Amino acid sequence: MTMLTPILFFLVFSIKMISGADWCYQSQMTCNNTCSGPETWPVVSQHCSGRAQSPINIITRKALPVRLPPLQFIGYQETFHGRITNTGHSVQLDLPASATIKGGNLGVPYKAVQLHLHWGKDAGVGSEHTIDGEQFPMEMHIVHIKEEYNSLSEALRDRTGVAVLAFFFQESRTANKKYDPIVYALKDIKHPTNITTVKGVSLDTLTPPQSNMTNYFRYQGSLTTPNCAEAVIWTVFENTIPLSRQQLTAFCQIQFSNGMLMVKTHRPVQPLNGRQVYYSGGHVALVNTVLLITSVLASSGLSLHTEG
Repeated sequence: MTMLTPILFFLVFSIKMISGADWCYQSQMTCNNTCSGPETWPVVSQHCSGRAQSPINIITRKALPVRLPPLQFIGYQETFHGRITNTGHSVQLDLPASATIKGGNLGVPYKAVQLHLHWGKDAGVGSEHTIDGEQFPMEMHIVHIKEEYNSLSEALRDRTGVAVLAFFFQESRTANKKYDPIVYALKDIKHPTNITTVKGVSLDTLTPPQSNMTNYFRYQGSLTTPNCAEAVIWTVFENTIPLSRQQLTAFCQIQFSNGMLMVKTHRPVQPLNGRQVYYSGGHVALVNTVLLITSVLASSGLSLHTEG
């Protein structure tokens, strides 16, 4: 029996690792902490070593201008009461499925599931995506799945099953009162698994004016946390959302699952590995180039509108 004890311990430890329970950010790693940081996430999930991983550094001069029409936001104006949770890795707000997006060459409508955020430390850099190497204080991901699916896990089996809208935050001198309901809720979800309700918010108030959301980058990528499934159509918007330093710092007062302050919750940027990043702010003039882009987008489950 004593000979089996080390073997059983190893098996339990291995199963726990594979389940993803012990993945963490670099900021959580200490001499006494055995969690798997970003460099060893492939141990948690083999998808994390794939060739279409997110986030990425978007190099604007290499982004290919194409005619990507504006997205249509249905139900974004409706106010709702949403459950907000400290997941142990982030802050997550559950969203009503009545909020949907379509257009933007997505091909089919996608319904909202949840939004979560990634941030730095004390209003320092913390976004996941970067623009020409510039990292922003915070980044919000609004996660949508194809309407035909019933859950995120189901949608992740489809290479284009998930559509994520990414927004950068920039520090401002004054508070953004539209974010007060979320910021005020943070004190009630200080500890992991804490849950409370955010009342009277809408996605329309949490995002830039729709007239300012016509310029965006598009690429095919993955979840930015384990299991890192490569099933995400990313839309990264240029225009930023303002938050005061005090509002940004409020996110740093809640705790990770290991009790440490939740700071620097961002994965390092990943290699592009030949993927093309598209930019909505231009027209493609050459027919052969249009055909090339169409074939590339079609292979990703997207479509390219070339009329007019």
